[in-house]
Order: sequence, then C-alpha cells, then structure tokens
Amino acid sequence: MARVQIKFLLAGATCLALSGCIGTPVPVTPPVVVPVAPPEPSPKSAAATAYYAQVQQVLLREGMLRTDPGADIPVRADRLTENFLRIALFQEFTRSRSGITRAETASPLTRWNVPVRVAVRFGASVPADKQATDRAKIASYLARLSQITGHPIGLTDAAPNFWVYVVSEDEREALGPELDSLRIGIAPDVIQAVTRMGQTTYCNVFAISGSESHLHRHAVAVIRAENPDLLRLSCFHEEIAQGLGLPNDSPRARPSIFNDDEEFALLTDQDEHMLRILYSPELRPGMTAEEARPVVESLARRLTGGES
Repeated sequence: MARVQIKFLLAGATCLALSGCIGTPVPVTPPVVVPVAPPEPSPKSAAATAYYAQVQQVLLREGMLRTDPGADIPVRADRLTENFLRIALFQEFTRSRSGITRAETASPLTRWNVPVRVAVRFGASVPADKQATDRAKIASYLARLSQITGHPIGLTDAAPNFWVYVVSEDEREALGPELDSLRIGIAPDVIQAVTRMGQTTYCNVFAISGSESHLHRHAVAVIRAENPDLLRLSCFHEEIAQGLGLPNDSPRARPSIFNDDEEFALLTDQDEHMLRILYSPELRPGMTAEEARPVVESLARRLTGGES
C-alpha cells in the first residue's frame, strides 16, 4: 500500500518573468456567474475513486495516516541529523537513458532563494466546493511552511513558480500539453512519468533547479483528484514540503511524512525541524552531506535541546 512518488531535481531550468502595469480603474459590471456542474466521472475515474477510498480505509484500520505531530516518539539530535542528511541530500529517483528509475543517489543541498508562489490548478472534474476546500487547506499549510522556514511561501496566481495540479485519471493522462505550455524546461520523460503514473502512486512532485546554482526555480506537483480527503491532504503536505528541498524518503525517519510506510499523513514535529534546518542561513546550497554534517549536527542539538 505504500505510496510511490517521483522526487528529483531537473537541471538547467529557464526562469519565467511576468510583468504588468496598473492603469486607472474602470468600473466594470461583474458578470453573472452560472455554476457549471463537473462532468460525470469516466468509468476509469470512478474505479480509481473506489480503489483509493479502499486504500485509505485499510491504512486507517492499520493505525496509519496519523494526523498528530508524533510527540510520543522522541527524536534525539543524532537521529534528526541522520534523517535530515538522508532526506535532504539524497534523491529517491534518478534519470538515465532508459528513463526515470528508482535508485537512491547523493545530491547537493538544494532549496529556494526566491519567494515560492504556489498556484493550484484544478481539472474540470473537481467540484467547486471541493476546489474551495482544497485552496483553503493549501493556503493555510503554505502559511505554516513560511513561518517554519522563515522563507516567503504563499498561494497566488501572480507569476507562480510552483504549480499544484489536482486532476482526475483522464485529465492527468492528457496533462502533457499543459505541462509543456509552462515553458519551464520539463523533459519528455518527466511528462511521461506524470501521464503514465502507476496505480500505487497517489501523487508526485518534481522540482527544477539550475545545475550550478543548486537553487530551485520551479516545481510541479500532481495530485490525484480521486484521492479521498485524508489521502489528498497527505499528498498536499508531503509533495509541497518535498518540493521545497527535501526530495528523499527514509524508512528510518519516524515520526515523519518522508517515509513511504504511511504512518503519518501530516507534517510532524521532526519534519518541521528538518525544514528549519534546510532553510537555516548556516547551510548553503550546493553543500554535500559531508560538508553539511557538522552544521546539521549543531542545528539538531539546538532544536532538540542539546540531546545527542
């Protein structure tokens, strides 16, 4: 039942630059908005809805998808250090001539140094009330992430650089032209990984960074619209957080959402510590695990009260 996700960095991105001007306001009569009902789900989408509802039920029955912060699981400084290094400085997937494959590889520390402007794009299959609920949850989560990291992160449609797509089976399979139209350097194999997403993948994210700067410039997350509420919220929490610069998972990370066992659905106390470490000014983009270790150890001791 474990979630399989795609998390890796793409080098050589092209930055988007949008500009506009504000003139004298002109009174405009607001248009009459006629609610449009979403289309009936296709048999494929209906089957996916039933499948992911069953997945969530099984996980909950097994005591998984916890929504608490994991305060009952003490995390010592040494464990926080090792978990951070494994999750921030390794990637779960790699790219080769045969495509994207699962293979853990070392990766320099990479994060954002520009404001993260998140836009949510819904497929026509998502009802208006569900869109409003998702937007509110994402906006609240982004505000929390910004407070944790000290980095500007928010929901906006103005020159976004991080897109979150919530789409049905049929919409996801047809998402290629939309992703290509973003013009941010998404490679064909990445688009294929999205449009051919396997059933055991509930959601995924990929971030695009400069090959030399080790700074994220763009990111895209894709969430299945068929996911039930808690699984859907879990995807929002993990994919957005991983898009900030924590690309790997580790079976030893507990309590954490960066662990494919699905024990925790939402960001935990340890995850918050890892985000604080990631955006600490004491670390710099491009650091290797060996270079970062003494700094991370010092930060971890401070965050955990000095225990090792």
